[in-house]
Amino acid sequence: MAERSTAAVDVADNSGEQPLTAQADQSTADGVAKNRERDTDNDEAQESTGADGSGKTSPPELHSGHKLARRYRLEECVTRLDGFSSWRAVDEKLRRAVGVHILPADHSRARSVLAAARSSALLGDPRFVQVLDAVEENDVVYVVHEWLPDATELTTLLAAGPLEVYDAYQMVSQIASAMAAAHREGLAHLRLNPNAVLRTSTGQWRVRGLAVNAALRGASSDTPQRTDTESIGALLYAALTQRWPYESDAYGMSGLPKDIGLIPPDQVRAGVHRGLSELAMRALANDGATASRHESPCTTPEELVKAIGEMPRIRPPEPTFTTPPEYQRTTYQQGTYGRPAPRPGVTPPAAVPPPPLQSRTGKALKWAVSALLIAALGLGSWQLADALMEQGGEADDTNKTQTTDGDDKSPKRPVSKPIGIQSAKDFDPFGSDGSEKPGDVGKVYDSTPGSYWQTDYYLSTDFGRLKPGVGVILDLGKVQQVGKVTVSFVGDTSVELRAASGETQPASFDGYSKVAEGSGSTVTLKPQKSVESRYLLVWLTELPQTSDGNFRGRVVDVKVSS
Repeated sequence: MAERSTAAVDVADNSGEQPLTAQADQSTADGVAKNRERDTDNDEAQESTGADGSGKTSPPELHSGHKLARRYRLEECVTRLDGFSSWRAVDEKLRRAVGVHILPADHSRARSVLAAARSSALLGDPRFVQVLDAVEENDVVYVVHEWLPDATELTTLLAAGPLEVYDAYQMVSQIASAMAAAHREGLAHLRLNPNAVLRTSTGQWRVRGLAVNAALRGASSDTPQRTDTESIGALLYAALTQRWPYESDAYGMSGLPKDIGLIPPDQVRAGVHRGLSELAMRALANDGATASRHESPCTTPEELVKAIGEMPRIRPPEPTFTTPPEYQRTTYQQGTYGRPAPRPGVTPPAAVPPPPLQSRTGKALKWAVSALLIAALGLGSWQLADALMEQGGEADDTNKTQTTDGDDKSPKRPVSKPIGIQSAKDFDPFGSDGSEKPGDVGKVYDSTPGSYWQTDYYLSTDFGRLKPGVGVILDLGKVQQVGKVTVSFVGDTSVELRAASGETQPASFDGYSKVAEGSGSTVTLKPQKSVESRYLLVWLTELPQTSDGNFRGRVVDVKVSS
């Protein structure tokens, strides 16, 4: 795994003996509105020539308004460093903002940047800022990535002070889980710092520059998992103390005092959560000589995720409510508003009400009411006479023999009966691996209270704009008449019922036709027309938000009846 992560970057190590997180280098801009890139390296680095020869190649002469591939219009240059430049741009085809890294095709790092970008794009994890395109054309290599206008850098958040305990816990949990998933696929970050961590308006934490930032800056490591784990520890340390856990100042924060070494966060600032303080030390001092009360160090993001899971869960703070102001008695008295005050000694004349219904409108109203009463009396008399005539006709027929045919010719409605589900299968035709929690899919029809099948979590109700939906295929055993399907969810969910024709299960999404749709926590799907099918697809199109700020669908139970 370590070999693959360094191969995705494949550049010379310029980090020296000091840990990467201690260099106070800033990652390249990856799309945060109104947050320009602020690299903390020396200004001379923009003109210097590196050991790998990157300085021999000048960046392409580009300007605002220039278009790449007749599609990406450059708007603003946010970084120009080491022979490459980073831009905020507009994708004119999809009409959205994007970020673009550009460097000459003969740049010494061009090949490694392309390889890193393409490897990162294959991961497809929504917790990372996604690479959208990686192209070489016209002697230029450029990488296009997401631009997040609603996201804020951790650097900006820490400028106002340390994070709250719950926010710091959410940050380290989500970042560690994301990096563990990346390392399982052989990808490393190597430049994970406060500028590479973003918080969206929904509270979701995201990582930008996976593998790409390291390739752009020529960073590598023989122990990429240990390097990224130490970086996560530094992020947590900074979030708890608003201090950078090294002697040098960086990212707008002061470093630790010289000659005292690495001390725990709860000794730097009062009131720091003890469990998070120990966790930061286990991740920072991960070379075996931990300074955190003799706990074992965390050397990989996977070990860090396990350590977080063993901690007591930190719950969000209780919402605060403002006390309404006390009731204040006013001097207003009924009947005095807008009326002049009577003069003393003068008795106001009593108002004499007009005679009732003596005006022209009153007379018209009396005639209308009289006409309605006459019409009502006439209609009632006619209905009474008609009823008496019908009763007389029935009395004349009492002596007649009535015969009934034992065979009723009137059509009878079919009785609805439950249809058993023989098996179920997850269906994710638009996903990266084609599956979605297959181990729990049988819980949709096991009738066990509290059990459910759930999707992966996403960043928005529309699956993070990664795919149109995901669902479960129900096998009824044979072709049967389907009258309705009732689906129970955890949270309000939008769902479609789709049916396949014939005895063969379709292999593609197009093989299922939509017959009904609805939304809610309990949805009854009734086809408008008669449906006969063996294979039904319960297709989720919009997901509810969970308590942790993510979006995830949970199917508790599915009932099918004729």
